[in-house]
Amino acid sequence: MRSEPPALCRADSPSSLFSRLYLHIPWCLRKCDYCAFFSATGTTARYEETVNLLLREMELAAARYTGERLASIYLGGGTPSLLTPKQVNRLLERSQQLWGHQHDIEITLEANPGTVTDRLLSDFKQAGVNRISLGIQSFEDRALAVLGRAHSAQDAREAYAAAREASFRSIGLDLICGLPGQSCVDWHDQIKQALLLSPDHLSIYGLSIEEGTPFGRRYQADSPELPDDDQQAEMLEMTDRLLIAAGYEHYEIANFARPGHRSRHNCGYWQRDGYLGLGPSAHSLLLQGWGLRCCNPANYQKWASQVTDGRLSHQESEQLSAKQALAEQIFLGLRMTEGIAPEACLRQFGTALWAPHERAIDELFALGLLERRRGRIALTRRGMMLANQVFVRFI
Repeated sequence: MRSEPPALCRADSPSSLFSRLYLHIPWCLRKCDYCAFFSATGTTARYEETVNLLLREMELAAARYTGERLASIYLGGGTPSLLTPKQVNRLLERSQQLWGHQHDIEITLEANPGTVTDRLLSDFKQAGVNRISLGIQSFEDRALAVLGRAHSAQDAREAYAAAREASFRSIGLDLICGLPGQSCVDWHDQIKQALLLSPDHLSIYGLSIEEGTPFGRRYQADSPELPDDDQQAEMLEMTDRLLIAAGYEHYEIANFARPGHRSRHNCGYWQRDGYLGLGPSAHSLLLQGWGLRCCNPANYQKWASQVTDGRLSHQESEQLSAKQALAEQIFLGLRMTEGIAPEACLRQFGTALWAPHERAIDELFALGLLERRRGRIALTRRGMMLANQVFVRFI
């Protein structure tokens, strides 16, 4: 059994702990009823304060961790499009000064329709953003009202047109299926409306009822107002069929892209690339040993106080064992349609750690949830529908 860290982690090289940067912008115009991410309503003064704190946190992180030249930066939230292009540019320029950027770096900004204009999107492009992710969620005004979104369907179409006009390298849309009162016919119409825009990337999420949200208080997972499991499965199968027929690749459970337009940043998560997360509630995976996972507190004041005091705000950190790292490599890798390479896992982790997973893999083959493709192990279409039941076998 191997005891040394895998080549992927390159623990002997302090310059290879991460090559991706996530910046969490926690502010929104208003909190959506279904959202469980850390976010809150804010003010322009708070936006500026947050940018200054992130700049300071970058400096603290750079003093402790020397990352590679960055392959991707992702500004998520919250609603990062509430920042000004000048504020975004300050963040990007500082990351360039501290770590450097690869020549083809992917820089993504999440944006909500209703918070952007033609001029603003053009200025974000000039500030350095080359990929935009629009949180449309629905093209139906009634559904948007139920979700608590602060934009209309027309706002969504206008934001997409403005993003195209700004000539971003890639434009992605987010949509949610399984909404209260939504039928399969309704969802078919949503996909058709998305295809009329011809986005480069589509993220399709099933509605999740999360504790502590207004939706969590309003609905149970089995509420009659919500589509049942069979309807949800039919919606997802329909999505797969329609988008593949339209030329998209279904490259990850919830994600579809035209060739060359995968989210490189998110692929880094699923492939266990090292990434540094800054801002309240942000998570990191640093390639130290078999992997060091850290997270910042989901509390703005606590995060801000620690950064102001000159301390990185890691609330929790866990040094992973080889066994944990292998489990992660399996269930994260299986999220992608390419799946995992058993031979690579064996070389990296050794037979003693890999062997206990072979029984679960054989059972999942027998259940029709896994299959072999060109020497790799991947989820079947049915396995994608039941992915959580697969992943739990490896944890």
